[in-house]
Amino acid sequence: MLCVGRLGWSWALVAVLLAGWPVLAGPRQAGRFGRLLLRARSQSSVDTAPRAAQTMPLMYPVTPRSDHVDVYHGVRVPDPYRWLEELDSPQTRAWIEAQNRLTFAWLAQVPHRPLVRRRLETLWNYERYGLPVRRGDRYFFTRNDGLQNQSALYVLDRLDGTPRLLLDPNKLSDDGTIALSGWVPSEDGRLVAIGLASAGSDWQTWRVLEVESGQWRPDELRWIKFSSVSWLPDGSGFYYSRYDEPPPGSVYTGTNYYQKLYFHSLGQPQSEDRLVYHRPDQKEWGFRGEVSEDGQILWITVWRGSEPKSQVFYQRLGAADAPVEELITGFDADYDVISSEGQRLWVATDLEAPRGRIVEIDLAQPQRTAWRDVVPQNEDTLQAASLVADHFLVRYLHDACSRVRVFDRQGRPVREIALPGLGVASGFAGRRTDTETFYAFSSFTVPGSIYRYDVIRGESTLFREPRLAFDPSQYQTQQLFYTSKDGTRVPLFLVGRRDVPRDGRQPTILYGYGGFNIPQTPTFSVSTIAWLEMGGLYAVANLRGGGEYGREWHEAGRRERKQNVFDDFIAAAEFLIAQGYTSPQHLAIRGGSNGGLLVGAVMTQRPELFAAAVPAVGVMDMLRFHKFTIGWAWVGEFGSSDDPEQFRTLYAYSPLHNLRPGRCYPATLITTADHDDRVVPAHSFKFAAALQAAQAADRPVLIRIETRAGHGAGTPTTKQIEAAADVLAFLAAELKMSVPAQFGAEAANAPPVPEASR
Repeated sequence: MLCVGRLGWSWALVAVLLAGWPVLAGPRQAGRFGRLLLRARSQSSVDTAPRAAQTMPLMYPVTPRSDHVDVYHGVRVPDPYRWLEELDSPQTRAWIEAQNRLTFAWLAQVPHRPLVRRRLETLWNYERYGLPVRRGDRYFFTRNDGLQNQSALYVLDRLDGTPRLLLDPNKLSDDGTIALSGWVPSEDGRLVAIGLASAGSDWQTWRVLEVESGQWRPDELRWIKFSSVSWLPDGSGFYYSRYDEPPPGSVYTGTNYYQKLYFHSLGQPQSEDRLVYHRPDQKEWGFRGEVSEDGQILWITVWRGSEPKSQVFYQRLGAADAPVEELITGFDADYDVISSEGQRLWVATDLEAPRGRIVEIDLAQPQRTAWRDVVPQNEDTLQAASLVADHFLVRYLHDACSRVRVFDRQGRPVREIALPGLGVASGFAGRRTDTETFYAFSSFTVPGSIYRYDVIRGESTLFREPRLAFDPSQYQTQQLFYTSKDGTRVPLFLVGRRDVPRDGRQPTILYGYGGFNIPQTPTFSVSTIAWLEMGGLYAVANLRGGGEYGREWHEAGRRERKQNVFDDFIAAAEFLIAQGYTSPQHLAIRGGSNGGLLVGAVMTQRPELFAAAVPAVGVMDMLRFHKFTIGWAWVGEFGSSDDPEQFRTLYAYSPLHNLRPGRCYPATLITTADHDDRVVPAHSFKFAAALQAAQAADRPVLIRIETRAGHGAGTPTTKQIEAAADVLAFLAAELKMSVPAQFGAEAANAPPVPEASR
């Protein structure tokens, strides 16, 4: 079966005749020449017409198929690319190299890629800061001068002083792949526990740095994952959680079970750390230990998988051999310890409040009937809360945008913090005895500015404001609402130029996630800015399964209701088309991780609706995801193929298992990384092989496999720029976009910049 795709047979035949190519050359060549004929040549754009080399058909690497078959509850399911799960086998490594050669060769032929890359580098080159943390008389924060691969850690002796560099992780590796994954100062500010991650892995190594001298102490803790640290008030040590050392050969693929909570005394080897709590009978339980502000209690939050439900245990400190006591059990709701004082504890929970509330618990009367509502549930979704200067600072989501309200300790409303606009605020951390806190505010077109907030006076003052080579006033963010398949009202952000016409021809990226109770809020991204400058529209759909409207919104998009997420995304695409913003010939979809699953599922269900798809680090094999690393933890979100009913649900939408040979799919650029130990790259490998075999359209199916990188966190700036340039160049080529003259002028006047090694 041959599918000419976007241009239709008439233009394809004209192109073939003009080019003198036989019809048997196939529709890919016809499509390329057709685009050449149709491309506009205006003064406002750079000539980006494809060169002749781009008309050559793609020759995909040979991917052997095996006859492997699994049987699930009586259903035979072929898995011909199972061998790609052996990530380090010679055969898989050769396949990776061959696929990368093809992908990078194809991308190198896109004429405007160097211009896009140059513009991305210019935009990326802006100073940015992390939120300050005060301990003792010192302030700690991260800073990136613009193009540093990793942000560095700085310290201030006073807020208006001169920052002093404390740790530059860029000097810890030649390629910038060692990242600062966490940092926690001691209470007096003399020491900082430092978490380091290599090549994007979730595994962390923690060390201790002396602030005054800048010297490392001998402490080194390994095999830590999904854990921070919490210091004792006297700085003698800290609590942390870790897993047992994995067997050889399973570091990046083996399952992670039986997390344990430890206490580390400074100066001792890790082998002598004291085991505080573990549950040999509960392999899926994980633990987060946090010392109370007064140092009297260790609060232990118990988590299980990815479900937003938890338990709370505690241990009284200072008493020898004090037992760990169970306070909140049952995994019936989410519980987030905000703060405590003596016997009193304040907790944010969605128990009997799907949009969240704050309760006070007296340890002398811990029964639930004695809990007192401090901040009751309201119409918005409670996202996070802190207790600073004896005031609750509560972050809410109102239609996926931030609202921050202040309450006194009795729960009486004090004020709402005025935010700069439609966007997202984060931070507001601190202690009961602090009088100040810091927060960041950003939007789709404005990078994060850092503010200091005086809790007593209710005043915000600008601490740091990044500036970049971009004029946000030319663009607008609209919040629209559309109706999904079953009548549900769903919000959608749409960002673009203020004068964008509704002629159905605007190149558009539709982004989504829809899972794990995670909301999609107005977030700044350099690659989005470049896309807007290229004339594109950027849309973000707030799908069910996310956390925009609390527990009920999340529940409506998980497990047996997962299809609602895909229906919401499809409805968003249809809405943008019906409203005249774009068309199937100009619409691309993008998402990562669970969002990669979303893109994979939707492009297999409605391939005719999209011209291009970019699934990143996606969960593509829904029958085997739980067999790798932390994948078992997603069973609460997705279900498991081990269960007969859940198998049927998963099999019905699993991207890998719903590709059909001979069908026309969107142009696809799959992205993953060889060190991704969150969603192992075998998901993307198998999906790419199957899609290349199935594709009947004149559209490429490429996979870009980053080396020495992981799920995304800690990726060096150079690698981020290269990846963004590849994605935007791919989309521009497939959506028939021109590049603004500004990009070409900028590249002509700038010195050459060497490409990062692939």
